[in-house]
Amino acid sequence: MKKLDVLLYGSRKKPIAALLGMVLVMPFIISSPYIFTILILIGIYSIITIGLSLLVGYAGQISLGHAAFFAIGAYISGVLTVKYSFSPWLAILIGMIITFISAFLIAIPVMKLKGSYLALATMAINIIIYILLLGLSDYTGGASGLGGIPPLSIFGLSLESQVLFYYFVWFIVSLVIVFSSNIVRSHIGRILRSIHDSEVATETLGANVSKYKVAIFALSAVFASLAGSLYAHFISFIAPPTFYINFSILLLIMVMVGGVHSIWGAMIGTAVMMALNELIRFVGHNYLNISGEIEIVVYGAIIVIVMIFMPKGLIHPISKLRFKKLTHTPKNETSKQKLFSEKGV
Repeated sequence: MKKLDVLLYGSRKKPIAALLGMVLVMPFIISSPYIFTILILIGIYSIITIGLSLLVGYAGQISLGHAAFFAIGAYISGVLTVKYSFSPWLAILIGMIITFISAFLIAIPVMKLKGSYLALATMAINIIIYILLLGLSDYTGGASGLGGIPPLSIFGLSLESQVLFYYFVWFIVSLVIVFSSNIVRSHIGRILRSIHDSEVATETLGANVSKYKVAIFALSAVFASLAGSLYAHFISFIAPPTFYINFSILLLIMVMVGGVHSIWGAMIGTAVMMALNELIRFVGHNYLNISGEIEIVVYGAIIVIVMIFMPKGLIHPISKLRFKKLTHTPKNETSKQKLFSEKGV
């Protein structure tokens, strides 16, 4: 059974060790503050996309509204620390609790919807939060945004330094990966995959489908809230346009590009899309003289290309190589190889 678990999901230790190794050596290779900012943002966004991978890839529930929960975490941290002098750590915790309660209550009716109706409902949540951010200007700063958000500190050590915050963010990402991987490998993970395949069959087996859908939606929202708080304390300034629907769309594209059925795929998709996003901005602003709205068109084109040529995402070829290395499967067993390799984390 342990061997089968490794085949299906891969080793838990080696990928984490490789990730931590890369994280540790990066500051010795890279000195550009701009690139460090991108690496930190990739880490922050990966926290959201890992949660989305659990929701979309494993439970089969689409969301176009996770930028709203990202905003809740960011603004609760910002408002509580700037206007009420709360400890940043307490503000982050309060943000996660409020987000969990809000997402849980929202998910009870919303998770009864399916397909395009579910997508529209989650998009509506994003729009409502965006309007509230603009309307509650006495607290949020409205369209002008909210500045002066203090940096985090641990035991008196300020994380204002890019390198220290970079290490901290990727440490949090590693914890999120381990936590999420344990969910995927657990009884809960098997039920989520069963829900993805057939809700009716899962209910027939005695599982409370609604309970699991609501719970995984709320958990993914908490991940987004945590990421939002980290973002606010890193950037020190937040404004409503950051949390509009286009960011929710980008998050979903990140997961799709990397591979919706894979936690590691979500991270790969995040890194690829962040790099591509910066390339689009650089080329568009400096050479083509086009506005940021063209990004949405490019994202749409990327979805079409990925769905045609790599429907299982960028993680799929990596999973196939890993399976071959582990099993050395003969040619006459390629059908079994395909079955297992499609389930990689």
